Amino acid sequence: MRAAAAGKVYIVGAGPGDPELITVKAMRRIGLADVILYDRLVNEELLAYARADAELVYCGKAPNAHAMPQEEINAALVAYAKLGKTVVRLKGGDPFVFGRGGEEALELAEHGIEWEIVPGVTSAIGAAASAAIPLTHRGKAASFACVTGNRCHGDQEPVRWDLLAHSVDTLAIYMGVSQLAVIRGELLKHGKAAATPVAIIERGTTSKQRVITGTLADIHKLAVSFKVVNPALIIVGEVVRVREQLLLAERQAEAWVM
Repeated sequence: MRAAAAGKVYIVGAGPGDPELITVKAMRRIGLADVILYDRLVNEELLAYARADAELVYCGKAPNAHAMPQEEINAALVAYAKLGKTVVRLKGGDPFVFGRGGEEALELAEHGIEWEIVPGVTSAIGAAASAAIPLTHRGKAASFACVTGNRCHGDQEPVRWDLLAHSVDTLAIYMGVSQLAVIRGELLKHGKAAATPVAIIERGTTSKQRVITGTLADIHKLAVSFKVVNPALIIVGEVVRVREQLLLAERQAEAWVM
């Protein structure tokens, strides 16, 4: 008896939370799938695009609580594909921006399994725009960097806050809420001004979005006071000031209409 031909795995970005921000291509791939392995930050409304007979496998990761370790996820992708299944690995944001999409693609390649990356809107882009914060703005910021905030401790190579403090105009920091005091301290230590504007965007692009603004001097205290929780994106830079200008302009436009 001949073995089933290997299936294909689509590593798909689901966008930053708002289900309308998924791409048409991603939506179509969800509809093709025999099996969908989806993450914690994927809006479950998107699973409505799946076939009625599709197998749905939750493999989300919360801080210190992983439904399925990464090695297990890799093994499941390989196993399902070897059964001849069409598999969608559905990830919040973009699979290649702190999404371990590259690790999964390499694992599939090692086993000779066909794979395809379907990009998604990453939260630095989606959440910042939803909070009326441009990552670049003429006269204020000509560059931005996406940075992980969860490498402040442990045996991983640390983030070079000494370089980031001055070489990039805007910092978009993922997974940094629990380490905010450390990040703030590092940036101040390496010469970032205490008056630098900072925004925290909690649950960006969703109906539960909250935006807390302050400065490097006080943002860690504000985060504690407002009981900020993950998922949240931290924006550091002068572009945060543009938010107030945009919100004021919006209020004025509404007043004219009324």
